[in-house]
Amino acid sequence: MRQQSDIPEGYMRNSQGHLVPIDAINDIDIERDQLVQEIVAKAEELSLSLKMFKYRTLGDIQAFIELSMEKYGVKKGGKKGNVSLSSFDGQYKVQRAVNEYISFDERLIAAKELIDECIHEWVESSGKEIRALIEHAFQVDKEGKVSVGRILGLTRLNIQNEKWQQAMSAITDAMQVSGSTTYVRIYQRVGDTDQFESIPLDIASL
Repeated sequence: MRQQSDIPEGYMRNSQGHLVPIDAINDIDIERDQLVQEIVAKAEELSLSLKMFKYRTLGDIQAFIELSMEKYGVKKGGKKGNVSLSSFDGQYKVQRAVNEYISFDERLIAAKELIDECIHEWVESSGKEIRALIEHAFQVDKEGKVSVGRILGLTRLNIQNEKWQQAMSAITDAMQVSGSTTYVRIYQRVGDTDQFESIPLDIASL
């Protein structure tokens, strides 16, 4: 059973942080605690194994990429980017996927000002729909952040106006990569079809 080293022998710590003599605890409560501690210990061990598997796999993929590049006389590149490796028989695929998190710096405020000026100039010609779309795009969530998807959606609008184009350039310039997460995904072919299904590595999908 997993116990904290600061708990004296013959005692257990309750949820309020108090030390309680084991003799004063019901047997069922002790057995429940033992079961939970055992499950948590196994889960922590499994979690560590999965973490080590991910690190080793990412390292192996990067090493293989560099080996492949060396065969063509290409200098080593960065570690970013998605890549897919397939087995010779085409039954399995291993993918390295990199998801980047986008945020905007202060230039987004300049873009909003330019857009507001456009709306003011288009008072008569701009429909309620376009104005509602713009206001919706710049709405912030509980953390005070705007939706990257909605903001980038504005750049796909076909509006040929110099000030609007300046605003779209400001949005593009304001984009910053604030972080990234790298995933390892492993797939196996479904029978003789062209479809692949992922080999689940998280407990929820098993």
